[in-house]
Amino acid sequence: MIIKDDLVADIATATGPMRTYFFHPAAEGRYPGVILYSEIFQLTAPIRRFASFIAGHGYVVAVPEIYHELETPGTVLAYDQVGADKGNEDKYAKELSSYDADARALIDHLSTMPQCNGRLGVIGICLGGHLAFRAAMNPQIRAAACFYATDIHCGTLGKGKNDDSLARASEIKGELLHIWGRQDPHVPLDGRVKIKARLDEVGANYQWLEVNGAHAFMRDEGPRYDPELAYQCYGLVLGLLHRRLTLG
Repeated sequence: MIIKDDLVADIATATGPMRTYFFHPAAEGRYPGVILYSEIFQLTAPIRRFASFIAGHGYVVAVPEIYHELETPGTVLAYDQVGADKGNEDKYAKELSSYDADARALIDHLSTMPQCNGRLGVIGICLGGHLAFRAAMNPQIRAAACFYATDIHCGTLGKGKNDDSLARASEIKGELLHIWGRQDPHVPLDGRVKIKARLDEVGANYQWLEVNGAHAFMRDEGPRYDPELAYQCYGLVLGLLHRRLTLG
């Protein structure tokens, strides 16, 4: 599908307006909605391309600025050490409750858009994978794809580094897709085992894939990008969205 990326909204939240960018099919109609949570760098060129790819398969994709209360609207952090340091600083400066409130605001906004039919899913990468996991605790979320989600296994998301994501895993009622790189130092083997065991414990509806890839192997920029693995994973994500948002 031909897409448009002409919609931008400052969605009201308790901590100020959240700049959000929308990618959607150009053809008129009502489509399922997908929240796409970025890495710690916000709306970079690879995230924009990923959003365009998903939208082109028949979805309204919303990409929020995850650090809207900490950074000037439009801020994109660079893929370098300075950008990584700033992104991680912001990740731990933001209140956990604010991440959750942002998710609810995005769900409410998408649900009322004329381009959206109200069937909602979420995708997240790195930090965004964790945010997608938490967003899926909202009953409106039918599908969640989490790419190498950081901090879940150690419970360190947000200010104070003391999140309750694993404790609340039973609240996720939609279908989960977790994709991990075995060579990712941010989520080592024992961390992945811990997360998977918890999902089994609560009877989650999930798929689990581990590949021989490094952290950020999906990012189509930089030395860790693996196009073959990315191609395989795109198919799994589209299958999940189609199954749960189009057919389900």
